[in-house]
Amino acid sequence: MTPFFLSQVLVAIAICFDLMSFQFKERKKIVTCLFCAGTLISSHFILLEQWTAASLMIIATVRYLVSVFSTSSKLKYLFCGASFISTFVTYSGLVSVISCLGSMFQTIAAFNENDRRLRELMIVGTAFWLLHNYLIGSPTAVVMEMLFISSNLIGYYRYYYKPAPAL
Repeated sequence: MTPFFLSQVLVAIAICFDLMSFQFKERKKIVTCLFCAGTLISSHFILLEQWTAASLMIIATVRYLVSVFSTSSKLKYLFCGASFISTFVTYSGLVSVISCLGSMFQTIAAFNENDRRLRELMIVGTAFWLLHNYLIGSPTAVVMEMLFISSNLIGYYRYYYKPAPAL
């Protein structure tokens, strides 16, 4: 099995966690699923030797775990700073900047106490990751991000736009 094929398998498994994440209303369940997906996605980027993305996803995985227990603004700034430093150290061009922007939006989202705002910011961050994954040539990761945005939008509709059932 080639590293590329294995990376695509890991992302395919991560898709399951991503799809589940935004079908929950409780933010702790959302970020727990994202922690599981992040572990697999960071391994995917390591196999593809995309070091900025890999380091950002490792930071994101720790961030999701921490944000299950705290939404402190201090932690948000700590993780944004870590993402910026990681991007600087592993910089490899435009894809590094794009992945950093995605990570920043998702960091702000993860430490937001309001699940509605979390969903909105995650859509923006995911759009940057979608572009990143397209540029690095990871087709399964592109599908993953498209499904992630779709799942988020479905959850958003279910909780914020779907009319209440008539009594």
